[in-house]
Amino acid sequence: MKYTTLGKTGIEVSRICVGCMSYGKASEDFHQWTLGPEDTQAMVAHAIDLGVNFFDTANIYSFGTSEEYLGRALKNIGVPRDKVVIASKVFFNEGQLSR
Repeated sequence: MKYTTLGKTGIEVSRICVGCMSYGKASEDFHQWTLGPEDTQAMVAHAIDLGVNFFDTANIYSFGTSEEYLGRALKNIGVPRDKVVIASKVFFNEGQLSR
């Protein structure tokens, strides 16, 4: 895997970033095609095995369950939190953000 520095932060990330929009609980009115927890974990484990350390998610992906599935997958496969970079975005959350 090739790595690069994330901006001027000094943080090294894989040049390939796994987009996590396909992870999470399927919903009748939104993202009906998502992967469940087991398939999410299998994909995350494969990415880690290939040297990927950069994941992108958002609170809107599958109504937030994408972030939950990613977090559980990383925990279940034993990836230390300081070994991965998780980029997340916040949208459609007016007035509900923590300070």
